[in-house]
Amino acid sequence: MSNKNCISCGMPIRKPAEAAIGDDQKPYCYHCAQPDGSMKSYSEVLVGMTAFIVQTQGLDESVAQGLAGEMLEKQPAWRTAD
Repeated sequence: MSNKNCISCGMPIRKPAEAAIGDDQKPYCYHCAQPDGSMKSYSEVLVGMTAFIVQTQGLDESVAQGLAGEMLEKQPAWRTAD
């Protein structure tokens, strides 16, 4: 498997277990996947990334949500058209 990044959150996907439902053909990671393998919505990913930032960086939730939103908007799945 070649290294790639999740199109939703940017997480490196280095092995099949890190891909959605273990399928390295999916362009997104297991954090951004529903149990059936479909990709979560933007709002679901935003909630998860916000919680991750709060937990790992100790930021206030509103600050973490703003940071998470900025990070997600740079990813191919969520990039807005210019």
